[in-house]
Amino acid sequence: MNPTNLKYTKEHEWVKIEGNKAVIGITDHAQHALGDVVFVELPQAGDSVEAGKPFGVVESVKAVSDIYAPLSGAVTAVNEALLDSPETVNKDAFGEAWMVEVEIADPAQLEDLMDAAQYEAFLQEGEQ
Repeated sequence: MNPTNLKYTKEHEWVKIEGNKAVIGITDHAQHALGDVVFVELPQAGDSVEAGKPFGVVESVKAVSDIYAPLSGAVTAVNEALLDSPETVNKDAFGEAWMVEVEIADPAQLEDLMDAAQYEAFLQEGEQ
């Protein structure tokens, strides 16, 4: 079950809103599809990300996948622990495996994200 306090994208990222900041990671569904994660590439604090554009990479034993920014803004924090322990993405996708924190440039972009129920429905559509 996907946490109901998060927002989601069609590219399988999750977003946790904390004031004017957004914590971003990939969903449990995404990590399952990727398999064992062996490498994570993330931006640096101070970099800008643009909604809908790749900001990082997750590499698994099966595939290399871009991570897309759900929102535009400046990166204020990066989960450096993932660089040394990328397997955390498989163990705790919604917790310890957060990837970046971004200062939200345009709060209106939040309206483009799905809630947990919409994301569940989106996943079920994809399985048909």
